Amino acid sequence: MSQVDLIYKGQGQGDVANKLINNRLDVASMQPFIADEDGESYVSVYKGFGDPSDPENYEARPSKYAATLRRDEWKRLDEAIMGIAEYRLGGYQDLIDNNLVYTLGNGMGTTVLEWHDVGDALTVDMTMDGITRAQNDRPVYQHNYLPLPITHADYEINARVLSASRNLGNPIDTTLAERAARRVMEHLENMLFTNITYSYGEKDTRDRNTIYSYVNFPDRVQMTLSDYGSWDDNSATSGATILESVLAMKQAHIDNYHYGPWVLYIPTAYETRLDNDYDTTTPGTTIRERIMKISGISGIKVVDTLATDNVLMVEMKSETVRLVQGMPLQNVEWTEEGRFVNKYKVMTIQVPQIRSDQNGRTGIVHMA
Repeated sequence: MSQVDLIYKGQGQGDVANKLINNRLDVASMQPFIADEDGESYVSVYKGFGDPSDPENYEARPSKYAATLRRDEWKRLDEAIMGIAEYRLGGYQDLIDNNLVYTLGNGMGTTVLEWHDVGDALTVDMTMDGITRAQNDRPVYQHNYLPLPITHADYEINARVLSASRNLGNPIDTTLAERAARRVMEHLENMLFTNITYSYGEKDTRDRNTIYSYVNFPDRVQMTLSDYGSWDDNSATSGATILESVLAMKQAHIDNYHYGPWVLYIPTAYETRLDNDYDTTTPGTTIRERIMKISGISGIKVVDTLATDNVLMVEMKSETVRLVQGMPLQNVEWTEEGRFVNKYKVMTIQVPQIRSDQNGRTGIVHMA
């Protein structure tokens, strides 16, 4: 099970947030390792110059915490959770693939993201002499704030099992670390497709300091699926009617001044239906293939966490949605219970930012 903590104005909400504050937001200090040379505890510290991804730009410094893992064991755990981070969880991967990622320079030190939306401004006049001054409107900017919580999950490594694997020369078992990482990534995916919301601080009139999903963002365009019929295998809805509903969603986008490209998200219950023939007169052409012929639709994705009888069409542009990344998936050592259980956490700072303009227009159409 994953959990969410937040640091806001120097105050922590939750155990993870409070411990990070006590460590001055230094995640590296929470990954101490046992040096093979002297058996002492050290941490790897960035020297402050060069490529941060190059190990040569780090140096070992004594740690104030006792370590339980060796450096190669930490490396194996980190490689295991990074493999999970690359697992294709539909919606988040679409944001990455479409370059809709906003990376913070100091994610641990940034507790809210301040951003602005803008209202319509400036007018155009037509004159014969070009002397008459056009109306000089000033764009109206509105300040908004997005919370940046820490999402984390726990796992543990039994000290006796760890000692036995070392004695036998076996690599450390990464199963629990992988499971914790998967829970965190699944939680992030749920933040896009379920009714999960997360707020912090005082709400404004439009709740712009809340993390919303595609299915509960207040400004999304809402349509009624029953006007067209269910898409599941047990329904009598024809391929032509399904196509009609998709075209209606596209028109809703155009009416809202959002012109694609779009990804169509469907629940698991609709997956096989789209693989049926579009109609009897065009055998070999599936409903899915016919939908993909609609201009502007770049993909159809099945999302297991999207509730049945919900269909989403989302514009893949930064004015509609982007992934705010403050800290990639990280392993940290947490506490030690007695002498036999070592506790660890997988944590990250990544949240979806779903946006609309001051007129409430957004590139999300939700049919349910």
